[in-house]
Amino acid sequence: MTLQVVWTQTARLDLLEIIRYIAERSPGAARTIKNAIQAAPQSAAIAPYLYRHGRIPGTREIVVHPNYVVIYAVETDRIEVLNVLHARQCYPFV
Repeated sequence: MTLQVVWTQTARLDLLEIIRYIAERSPGAARTIKNAIQAAPQSAAIAPYLYRHGRIPGTREIVVHPNYVVIYAVETDRIEVLNVLHARQCYPFV
């Protein structure tokens, strides 16, 4: 069974901020990273426990690119994307 992927408002804003920053320098790279980040949770929807445990209990992390991490939680009926971070950012306290 494939779970539904739900993005929190915080995660959507994180992604938007990252893409805007990259697009100022390289619109093509911004599209590539955006597509990769948006697609990453789909594999977690199929295999929710495939990725490593998060630094905060109850979360998991997908390293999308050496610089970007998607933080999510596995709920009974969905994957909830909580944050998208640059690897050098301070880890959020979800």
